[in-house]
Amino acid sequence: MRPVRPLATALAEEPLVLDGGLSNQLRAQGCDLSDALWSARLLVEGPQQIEAAHAAYVRAGAQVLITSSYQATYEGFARRGIARAEASGLLARSVDLARRAGDAVDREVWVAASVGPYGAMLADGSEYRGRYGLSVADLERFHRPRIETLAAAAPDVLALETVPDEDEARALLAAAEGCGVPVWLSYSVEADGERTRAGQPLAEAFAVAAGNDQVVAVGVNCCEPAAVDHAIAVAAAVTGKPVVVYPNSGERWDATARAWRGDATFDPSRVTAWRAAGARLVGGCCRVGPEAIARL
Repeated sequence: MRPVRPLATALAEEPLVLDGGLSNQLRAQGCDLSDALWSARLLVEGPQQIEAAHAAYVRAGAQVLITSSYQATYEGFARRGIARAEASGLLARSVDLARRAGDAVDREVWVAASVGPYGAMLADGSEYRGRYGLSVADLERFHRPRIETLAAAAPDVLALETVPDEDEARALLAAAEGCGVPVWLSYSVEADGERTRAGQPLAEAFAVAAGNDQVVAVGVNCCEPAAVDHAIAVAAAVTGKPVVVYPNSGERWDATARAWRGDATFDPSRVTAWRAAGARLVGGCCRVGPEAIARL
């Protein structure tokens, strides 16, 4: 394992480039992701494909790799007959695969362990709505075991990502408290960049991270590129923390046809304005591949 600076230290010194969408790169490698576990299935059946996808982003210049644990949960694995002990090993494997890809190059590469929202486990699109009918305490109980396992695998940061509402953000931050690993908090937002997917004003949503020293960055992901501009300004103003942004390509998912629609609007030249507004971690999410990250 190659030593790297603490992420907070690095962010104070320079902006960093994130990777892009893991699922689109896995599909480009010929992987079938038509499964409720999505990319997490390959932690069981094709870990070499996950490492290869991470390596593609490292070659493109990514400095931060997000692990394949977004949809990896104890509950999801249990539905596939995977016992808890094995599931813990698979979660740890997600960190190890990203670490190995980063260690293959002679420069600093940080590993962000992905902690997706509760709705990702349901695999029904509810991560883009939030408000699952669960209390903050219920959500904290769901997230805590996975966070503890991922933290024990020693990533550089936990990516609490694609969070659809403020309640789940509170639960995630509570579950991560005391785990010994810094976190970033990233919301999924509406197209105007002014509200969470659950409809809360972003200023209120980001306020849950203000004053929390464990949070090294706040921002947005899995949203339209145009939504980022407003979100950066709000995140920086409310929290005073570095901002993380990694939007989708701009295409939209048609759940009925199970296909992407529209044109890609992800433009790496936006990075100049994003950096000026406070973004220190910039990358891509769904449908943003290594070529776009190289340009970024």
